[in-house]
Amino acid sequence: MEQSPLLLQAEHQFEELIQGLLIQEYGLCTSFLDHALLTGLRQNLLTFHREGLMHPAGVGRKFDYQRNAEIRGDVIRWIDQHSSDPFERMLMDKVAAFIQYLNSSCYTGINDWEFHYAYYESGSFYRRHLDQFKSDRGRQYSFVLYLNEDWQETDGGQIGLYTSQGLKKVLPIGGQAVFFKSDELEHEVMIAPERSRMSIAGWLKRV
Repeated sequence: MEQSPLLLQAEHQFEELIQGLLIQEYGLCTSFLDHALLTGLRQNLLTFHREGLMHPAGVGRKFDYQRNAEIRGDVIRWIDQHSSDPFERMLMDKVAAFIQYLNSSCYTGINDWEFHYAYYESGSFYRRHLDQFKSDRGRQYSFVLYLNEDWQETDGGQIGLYTSQGLKKVLPIGGQAVFFKSDELEHEVMIAPERSRMSIAGWLKRV
């Protein structure tokens, strides 16, 4: 049976992320979110932020706001895997399809995931770190999806990826996805002096 154009497009995006990971230690897909999904998720985040429904994220397993603020400056809101919001549902369905493709092609054994919205005020950052906890090895792959509008090189705010070939910087352009190993690739969120940034960060897990 011939595959639908949408399925073929999704599989091309999945391969782009996987091959990038294998070749350069991180995958990059410039159009992982289509315009409708990007716009819907961005509006969700802005609504949550405006209504005070996002909160400072912790660092590691223990939350200490003062220590946290010296390391990272974002506020977050977790996404329910079984959300009834149409845009969150579309995203979770695509994540599930990617996990199925990843497991069938790379035998990764991923069986769970977690994602949250993240909002960085202008001037905020997240210092260099790994995403996997020392006390919990469940996180296998990190996934960052950008929701920003009309982002320019001069805005800054890149994600810095510390690969074996040196520091690679990726702009947080809306619709773009970055994919890498949670326990191997150190990374940081760099300062955007004059713009706030919006994204969804997530982890594919083996539990």
